[in-house]
Amino acid sequence: MNFSPDEAVAVAVALGGMAGTPFAAAGSTALRKILAAMRDDDATAAHDLAGRVHLLGVPQEVPPVPAVLAHAISARRVLRLRYKDRAGSGTTRDVEPLGYVGSSTGWYLLAWCRLRDGIRAFRLDRVDGVTATSERAPPEGRPAGRRPGPGGGGPPP
Repeated sequence: MNFSPDEAVAVAVALGGMAGTPFAAAGSTALRKILAAMRDDDATAAHDLAGRVHLLGVPQEVPPVPAVLAHAISARRVLRLRYKDRAGSGTTRDVEPLGYVGSSTGWYLLAWCRLRDGIRAFRLDRVDGVTATSERAPPEGRPAGRRPGPGGGGPPP
């Protein structure tokens, strides 16, 4: 596989928008692999071109997503979250990760919340702390025999 300098810069610009998402670290690693696989003259040309690309209106610095959250889906481990709701009230919950949702307001971890006994969407910027437990999450993403009710089956996170 070989990328042209224009293609490499296009990928770099696209990956630059991954800051603050669960995929930022993987995107950075992917870009390094692309550059390492390129011919030296193409890599030099890509570096030169990238130095002449400037983005305006780029969002402010966003804190990185903790690695344990970024790898939550593939690791299939139950997570213990310290989470603050929109009012700032904190809770500690064990959750079974199901997926991610990105929106204009931020990134969310979809998970089966054992505290609320239902599927919830947790804004990543409201996660105050997270650890992966040694417990493996069920393959279907919720306790055996449990299915969410209408609206997710409980009060909001």
